[in-house]
Amino acid sequence: MKNDDTALVDVFSGSLWEAELTKGLLESNGISASLKDGILGTVAPYISSEVTVFVNENDYRVATEIIRNREDNKEN
Repeated sequence: MKNDDTALVDVFSGSLWEAELTKGLLESNGISASLKDGILGTVAPYISSEVTVFVNENDYRVATEIIRNREDNKEN
């Protein structure tokens, strides 16, 4: 993540697999992203828990647009 005074904001929540794909998509588009999972995911990763993708708040608009475009392309 960028080392500045801006906050991290969540742009996606889903399974670990979906979150990893989303993180990779964002990073391939030049946006730093990080993951945070629920306690169950940390203790027992084979148990399905929600994982959240975070980006710098300055990247929020572009990140959500990239994610939205991916979702639109999946539907077509």
